[in-house]
Amino acid sequence: MSQSTLRAVARLTAFPDKVEELKSLLLSIIEPTRQEVGCIKYELLQNQADPTDFTFVEEWETAALLDTHLASTHIQAALPKLEGLAIAPPDIRRYQLLA
Repeated sequence: MSQSTLRAVARLTAFPDKVEELKSLLLSIIEPTRQEVGCIKYELLQNQADPTDFTFVEEWETAALLDTHLASTHIQAALPKLEGLAIAPPDIRRYQLLA
């Protein structure tokens, strides 16, 4: 893809006894997100060595479209459900491709 797109990485860590519940919640937002304008890539990864560790790898056409995603109904509905499942709010970092 283009070097002008925005890449984002969002990490969450589940409480050890809430891994499956957090995974289910995170999986539920994938399809609506992939239908959003500007979404190029939206993948959910789970760490093989530490199953409590989840990471979204994302690519968006613009930073504004990522902001629109973060304000979307399905993301805003999911955020309160993270309490009790994830040990902290999502750690979301934005990147640009250099090479």
